[in-house]
Amino acid sequence: MNQPIDLPGASIPGPGSRTLLRLQGKTIALFNVDETLYAIDDSCPHAGGSLLTGKLDGRMLQCPAHGLKFDLATGCMRGGGLSVATYPIYWVNNQAAIAIP
Repeated sequence: MNQPIDLPGASIPGPGSRTLLRLQGKTIALFNVDETLYAIDDSCPHAGGSLLTGKLDGRMLQCPAHGLKFDLATGCMRGGGLSVATYPIYWVNNQAAIAIP
């Protein structure tokens, strides 16, 4: 695993919000659900559509293009099948960092 990358405070979404990050050649959707941060690839594995604007139900994210639902914590699709890459978020001394392999 590569060294975690510190996230600037301005890039961290507030509770119930989301933001888009571009790090190390990847486009990552960052979600704040109940004050827990989740980071996933912004590209749906089905057809490549952006997941950032998908509908959230708890930590389940629905792809806006075709309705597939993914768990933000695991990246797994509801019911099995496809999955989206997830990236761990670490907190050290009140500083958030993301690990990108």
